[in-house]
Amino acid sequence: MTSRVEGKIAVVTGGAAGMGRAHSLLLARQGASVVVTDVDGAGGKETVQLIAAEGGTASFMQHDVSKAADWAAVVDHAVERHGRIDVLVNNAGILAFKSLQDTDDDLWDRIFEVNVKGTFLGCKAVIPAMQKSAAPSIINISSMYGIIAAPNAAAYEASKGAVRNLTKAAAVDLKEFGIRVNSVHPGVIATAMTNDILASEEGAKALLGTTILGRPGQPEEVSAVVLFLASEESSFMTGSEVVVDGGYIAQ
Repeated sequence: MTSRVEGKIAVVTGGAAGMGRAHSLLLARQGASVVVTDVDGAGGKETVQLIAAEGGTASFMQHDVSKAADWAAVVDHAVERHGRIDVLVNNAGILAFKSLQDTDDDLWDRIFEVNVKGTFLGCKAVIPAMQKSAAPSIINISSMYGIIAAPNAAAYEASKGAVRNLTKAAAVDLKEFGIRVNSVHPGVIATAMTNDILASEEGAKALLGTTILGRPGQPEEVSAVVLFLASEESSFMTGSEVVVDGGYIAQ
């Protein structure tokens, strides 16, 4: 078995379920020690238990990514436990299906607090701990909807577009610390967030839209890209965006 991130210390936000859990599990299987964070304590601890059951190393921290104090606690935990941070996966995010005209101020602010401010705070908070790493990498999870638009998700799409360009800005600014910063843009992925819609033929057809491969992706298919960006195989990539959408935006 290969160990593509052997000995690396990774922090994965939103690791209680879905893609965050898949990222955490794959990084641990490939040799990383993972700090799993989430507002969902039960789910986050379950992810840690799954990693431990496979012989991996992981710990959990309760974490609201929109709070600077929570970020400080997560970084302190990682440094106290492991001495540094090599990889940050800014995965935590929220989605609401609302058109622009039906989006109120509170919903807009909450989505931006988590999706954009949470990513900003994370990129900033890990700088000191990543300076102790030989090959630090930040991976921000955006969306194909950070590149294109669709009906009834205005705030989410705007927030993911912000994550896309924040990634490029961070790549420029953090180069002095040797930190690479890249974004991943998943398409329709089969998670708890989409399963209800995908369960019906009509809903699946509408959600999948122009997806060339004609099916939703699995979380593990996104995790494979996260692993690549976390590893030194991607050492000449920074400020890049990797689309994992089954060909949705190709036509």
